[in-house]
Amino acid sequence: MIRYALQCAEGHRFESWFRNAAAYDALAAAGHVACPECGGTRVSKSLMTPDVRPARAAAPESRETPESSRPAPLAPSGPEEAALSAFKARLEAEADYVGARFAREARAIHEGDAPARPIYGEASREEAVALIEDGVPVAPLPFLPTRKTN
Repeated sequence: MIRYALQCAEGHRFESWFRNAAAYDALAAAGHVACPECGGTRVSKSLMTPDVRPARAAAPESRETPESSRPAPLAPSGPEEAALSAFKARLEAEADYVGARFAREARAIHEGDAPARPIYGEASREEAVALIEDGVPVAPLPFLPTRKTN
């Protein structure tokens, strides 16, 4: 995988990952690389500094990292991220995760075949469009939900 710093013809800068340089070239030539801000497909690579990790010091005696030296989880960097993080926490605490059964479950709730309750999960684009066309109130989440296994 390779990460490129990109810039559209309107001057918007963004980054994206590609399998390799040839994959970027093929996608860009076909017009499949688009600016997330304006949607423009005239995109070019811009200067980017590589991520280089500093050399390691002497090898540690133990492979385990003490709890006190582990980095803290990333804190939200602004009010928008803090609000989004709070929304995600509230959603995951108060709604039922139904996973890939989301479209089926949302339709059943809408039609009165299942008890009304807040749910979230995954749906394909086609499933989401069909739900919206049938009047089922759904909305995409601005984040990936934490996957629950049970």
